[in-house]
Amino acid sequence: MRSKFEHQTSCSQVDGCVDVKSVAVKFAQYFSNTYSCNNIGRAEALIEEYSRLRGSYVGLPLSDTSTIDTELVSRVISDLKRGKAAGIDDLSAEHVLFSHPILHLILTKLFQLIMLYHYVPDGFRYSYVVPLPKLKDCRNKAMTCDDFRGIAISPVLSKAFEYCLLDRFSNVFKSADNQYGFKKGIGCNYAIYTTRKIVDKFISLGCTANLCAIDLSKAFDKVNHHALFIKLMKRHISNELLELFEN
Repeated sequence: MRSKFEHQTSCSQVDGCVDVKSVAVKFAQYFSNTYSCNNIGRAEALIEEYSRLRGSYVGLPLSDTSTIDTELVSRVISDLKRGKAAGIDDLSAEHVLFSHPILHLILTKLFQLIMLYHYVPDGFRYSYVVPLPKLKDCRNKAMTCDDFRGIAISPVLSKAFEYCLLDRFSNVFKSADNQYGFKKGIGCNYAIYTTRKIVDKFISLGCTANLCAIDLSKAFDKVNHHALFIKLMKRHISNELLELFEN
Protein backbone atom coordinates (compact mmCIF):
# COMPACT_ATOMS: atom_id res chain seq x y z
CA MET A 1 0.00 0.00 0.00
CA ARG A 2 2.83 2.41 0.87
CA SER A 3 4.52 1.83 -2.48
CA LYS A 4 1.28 2.71 -4.31
CA PHE A 5 0.08 5.74 -2.34
CA GLU A 6 3.25 7.31 -0.88
CA HIS A 7 5.75 9.18 -3.01
CA GLN A 8 9.22 7.69 -2.67
CA THR A 9 10.99 11.06 -2.72
CA SER A 10 8.73 12.73 -0.14
CA CYS A 11 10.53 13.51 3.10
CA SER A 12 9.00 14.91 6.28
CA GLN A 13 12.01 14.61 8.61
CA VAL A 14 15.50 16.09 8.23
CA ASP A 15 18.24 15.80 10.84
CA GLY A 16 15.63 14.58 13.32
CA CYS A 17 13.39 17.62 12.83
CA VAL A 18 9.83 17.56 11.52
CA ASP A 19 8.92 21.21 12.10
CA VAL A 20 8.95 23.03 8.76
CA LYS A 21 10.61 26.18 10.11
CA SER A 22 13.32 24.22 11.93
CA VAL A 23 14.06 22.20 8.79
CA ALA A 24 14.27 25.43 6.75
CA VAL A 25 16.79 26.89 9.23
CA LYS A 26 18.89 23.72 9.04
CA PHE A 27 18.93 23.87 5.24
CA ALA A 28 19.85 27.58 5.31
CA GLN A 29 22.81 26.87 7.59
CA TYR A 30 23.87 23.84 5.55
CA PHE A 31 23.84 25.59 2.17
CA SER A 32 25.54 28.65 3.68
CA ASN A 33 28.42 26.41 4.77
CA THR A 34 28.38 24.56 1.44
CA TYR A 35 28.96 27.76 -0.54
CA SER A 36 31.80 28.96 1.72
CA CYS A 37 35.45 28.43 0.84
CA ASN A 38 37.49 25.55 2.28
CA ASN A 39 40.73 27.51 2.55
CA ILE A 40 40.48 31.13 3.67
CA GLY A 41 44.17 31.73 3.02
CA ARG A 42 43.89 30.54 -0.58
CA ALA A 43 40.78 32.66 -1.12
CA GLU A 44 42.58 35.77 0.15
CA ALA A 45 45.57 35.00 -2.12
CA LEU A 46 43.23 34.83 -5.12
CA ILE A 47 41.70 38.17 -4.20
CA GLU A 48 45.19 39.72 -4.04
CA GLU A 49 46.17 38.22 -7.41
CA TYR A 50 42.90 39.38 -8.97
CA SER A 51 43.36 42.93 -7.61
CA ARG A 52 46.91 43.07 -8.93
CA LEU A 53 45.88 41.97 -12.43
CA ARG A 54 42.67 43.98 -12.51
CA GLY A 55 44.31 47.35 -11.88
CA SER A 56 46.09 47.41 -15.23
CA TYR A 57 43.77 45.16 -17.22
CA VAL A 58 42.50 46.33 -20.62
CA GLY A 59 41.31 43.29 -22.57
CA LEU A 60 40.22 42.94 -26.16
CA PRO A 61 37.48 45.25 -27.53
CA LEU A 62 33.97 43.97 -28.09
CA SER A 63 33.32 42.98 -31.70
CA ASP A 64 30.31 44.04 -33.76
CA THR A 65 29.06 40.44 -33.75
CA SER A 66 28.64 40.50 -29.97
CA THR A 67 25.57 42.76 -30.13
CA ILE A 68 22.39 41.27 -28.67
CA ASP A 69 19.60 41.71 -31.23
CA THR A 70 15.91 40.84 -31.40
CA GLU A 71 16.55 37.74 -33.51
CA LEU A 72 18.80 36.27 -30.82
CA VAL A 73 16.37 37.14 -28.01
CA SER A 74 13.45 35.58 -29.90
CA ARG A 75 15.44 32.40 -30.52
CA VAL A 76 16.50 32.17 -26.88
CA ILE A 77 12.91 32.64 -25.69
CA SER A 78 11.59 29.97 -28.07
CA ASP A 79 14.19 27.51 -26.71
CA LEU A 80 13.24 28.04 -23.04
CA LYS A 81 12.23 24.79 -21.37
CA ARG A 82 8.61 24.57 -20.26
CA GLY A 83 7.31 23.07 -17.07
CA LYS A 84 10.11 24.47 -14.90
CA ALA A 85 9.60 26.12 -11.52
CA ALA A 86 8.88 29.84 -11.48
CA GLY A 87 11.52 32.23 -10.19
CA ILE A 88 11.33 34.29 -7.03
CA ASP A 89 9.37 36.86 -9.07
CA ASP A 90 6.69 34.21 -9.85
CA LEU A 91 7.49 34.36 -13.57
CA SER A 92 7.93 31.11 -15.47
CA ALA A 93 9.10 30.33 -18.99
CA GLU A 94 5.48 30.03 -20.11
CA HIS A 95 4.85 33.69 -19.19
CA VAL A 96 7.58 34.77 -21.60
CA LEU A 97 6.83 32.19 -24.31
CA PHE A 98 3.14 33.10 -24.61
CA SER A 99 3.44 36.84 -24.07
CA HIS A 100 2.91 39.53 -26.70
CA PRO A 101 5.71 39.61 -29.34
CA ILE A 102 6.56 43.17 -28.32
CA LEU A 103 8.18 41.71 -25.21
CA HIS A 104 11.02 40.46 -27.42
CA LEU A 105 11.77 44.05 -28.44
CA ILE A 106 11.56 45.29 -24.84
CA LEU A 107 13.90 42.57 -23.58
CA THR A 108 16.32 43.30 -26.42
CA LYS A 109 16.48 46.95 -25.36
CA LEU A 110 16.92 45.91 -21.72
CA PHE A 111 19.74 43.48 -22.52
CA GLN A 112 21.46 46.08 -24.70
CA LEU A 113 21.32 48.61 -21.85
CA ILE A 114 22.78 46.02 -19.46
CA MET A 115 25.67 45.48 -21.88
CA LEU A 116 26.12 49.23 -22.38
CA TYR A 117 26.29 50.15 -18.68
CA HIS A 118 27.75 46.82 -17.42
CA TYR A 119 25.09 46.77 -14.72
CA VAL A 120 22.81 43.86 -13.85
CA PRO A 121 19.31 44.70 -12.49
CA ASP A 122 18.75 43.76 -8.87
CA GLY A 123 15.93 41.42 -9.86
CA PHE A 124 18.40 39.27 -11.82
CA ARG A 125 20.52 38.63 -8.72
CA TYR A 126 17.97 36.83 -6.57
CA SER A 127 17.22 33.13 -6.63
CA TYR A 128 16.02 30.54 -4.17
CA VAL A 129 17.47 27.13 -3.43
CA VAL A 130 15.32 24.00 -3.59
CA PRO A 131 16.74 20.98 -1.74
CA LEU A 132 16.27 17.79 -3.78
CA PRO A 133 16.92 14.36 -2.22
CA LYS A 134 19.78 12.40 -3.74
CA LEU A 135 18.16 9.10 -2.80
CA LYS A 136 15.38 7.60 -4.89
CA ASP A 137 13.58 6.22 -1.82
CA CYS A 138 13.55 8.51 1.23
CA ARG A 139 11.14 6.44 3.30
CA ASN A 140 13.57 3.90 4.71
CA LYS A 141 16.41 6.18 5.80
CA ALA A 142 16.85 8.90 8.40
CA MET A 143 17.55 11.85 6.11
CA THR A 144 20.17 14.51 6.84
CA CYS A 145 21.05 17.70 4.98
CA ASP A 146 23.93 15.84 3.32
CA ASP A 147 21.37 13.66 1.53
CA PHE A 148 20.11 16.67 -0.46
CA ARG A 149 21.54 18.73 -3.29
CA GLY A 150 20.56 22.34 -3.74
CA ILE A 151 19.09 23.52 -7.03
CA ALA A 152 19.06 27.31 -7.46
CA ILE A 153 15.96 28.62 -9.23
CA SER A 154 16.89 31.85 -11.05
CA PRO A 155 14.51 34.39 -12.63
CA VAL A 156 13.55 33.39 -16.17
CA LEU A 157 14.55 36.80 -17.59
CA SER A 158 17.99 36.39 -16.02
CA LYS A 159 18.28 32.97 -17.67
CA ALA A 160 17.34 34.45 -21.04
CA PHE A 161 20.06 37.07 -20.69
CA GLU A 162 22.61 34.40 -19.70
CA TYR A 163 21.70 32.32 -22.76
CA CYS A 164 22.27 35.39 -24.94
CA LEU A 165 25.72 35.84 -23.42
CA LEU A 166 26.55 32.17 -23.92
CA ASP A 167 25.58 32.46 -27.58
CA ARG A 168 27.50 35.67 -28.30
CA PHE A 169 30.64 34.88 -26.28
CA SER A 170 30.89 31.09 -26.59
CA ASN A 171 34.54 31.37 -27.67
CA VAL A 172 35.46 32.87 -24.29
CA PHE A 173 33.82 30.05 -22.34
CA LYS A 174 35.18 27.15 -24.39
CA SER A 175 36.93 24.50 -22.29
CA ALA A 176 39.27 21.63 -23.17
CA ASP A 177 37.88 18.74 -25.22
CA ASN A 178 38.74 16.35 -22.38
CA GLN A 179 36.44 18.27 -20.03
CA TYR A 180 33.18 16.30 -20.08
CA GLY A 181 31.33 17.84 -17.13
CA PHE A 182 28.67 20.55 -17.48
CA LYS A 183 28.55 20.34 -21.29
CA LYS A 184 25.45 19.91 -23.40
CA GLY A 185 25.15 16.44 -24.91
CA ILE A 186 28.26 15.15 -23.12
CA GLY A 187 28.37 13.13 -19.91
CA CYS A 188 29.90 10.27 -17.98
CA ASN A 189 29.68 7.84 -20.90
CA TYR A 190 32.26 9.93 -22.79
CA ALA A 191 34.65 9.87 -19.84
CA ILE A 192 34.15 6.12 -19.34
CA TYR A 193 34.76 5.41 -23.04
CA THR A 194 37.94 7.52 -23.06
CA THR A 195 39.25 5.81 -19.92
CA ARG A 196 38.56 2.34 -21.29
CA LYS A 197 40.32 3.11 -24.58
CA ILE A 198 43.41 4.39 -22.75
CA VAL A 199 43.49 1.40 -20.40
CA ASP A 200 43.01 -1.05 -23.29
CA LYS A 201 45.90 0.55 -25.15
CA PHE A 202 48.30 0.17 -22.20
CA ILE A 203 47.18 -3.43 -21.57
CA SER A 204 47.62 -4.35 -25.25
CA LEU A 205 51.22 -3.15 -24.94
CA GLY A 206 51.79 -5.44 -21.97
CA CYS A 207 51.76 -2.64 -19.40
CA THR A 208 49.93 -2.39 -16.09
CA ALA A 209 47.35 0.38 -15.87
CA ASN A 210 46.75 1.97 -12.46
CA LEU A 211 43.75 4.24 -12.06
CA CYS A 212 43.21 6.93 -9.43
CA ALA A 213 39.83 8.63 -9.10
CA ILE A 214 39.35 11.84 -7.13
CA ASP A 215 35.89 12.90 -5.98
CA LEU A 216 35.88 16.62 -5.19
CA SER A 217 33.08 17.22 -2.72
CA LYS A 218 30.91 20.25 -3.56
CA ALA A 219 33.39 21.20 -6.29
CA PHE A 220 30.85 23.12 -8.37
CA ASP A 221 29.41 24.97 -5.36
CA LYS A 222 32.80 26.11 -4.10
CA VAL A 223 34.27 27.57 -7.30
CA ASN A 224 36.03 30.80 -6.38
CA HIS A 225 34.72 33.78 -8.39
CA HIS A 226 38.03 35.62 -8.29
CA ALA A 227 39.75 32.53 -9.72
CA LEU A 228 37.25 32.57 -12.60
CA PHE A 229 37.87 36.29 -13.20
CA ILE A 230 41.61 35.63 -13.35
CA LYS A 231 41.10 32.86 -15.93
CA LEU A 232 38.86 35.12 -18.02
CA MET A 233 41.48 37.88 -17.94
CA LYS A 234 44.11 35.41 -19.13
CA ARG A 235 41.80 34.76 -22.10
CA HIS A 236 41.78 38.52 -22.79
CA ILE A 237 38.05 38.90 -22.23
CA SER A 238 36.76 42.39 -22.99
CA ASN A 239 36.80 44.80 -20.07
CA GLU A 240 33.10 45.58 -20.58
CA LEU A 241 32.11 41.93 -20.28
CA LEU A 242 34.37 41.42 -17.27
CA GLU A 243 32.77 44.39 -15.51
CA LEU A 244 29.36 42.89 -16.24
CA PHE A 245 30.32 39.57 -14.62
CA GLU A 246 31.84 41.36 -11.63
CA ASN A 247 28.60 43.27 -11.18
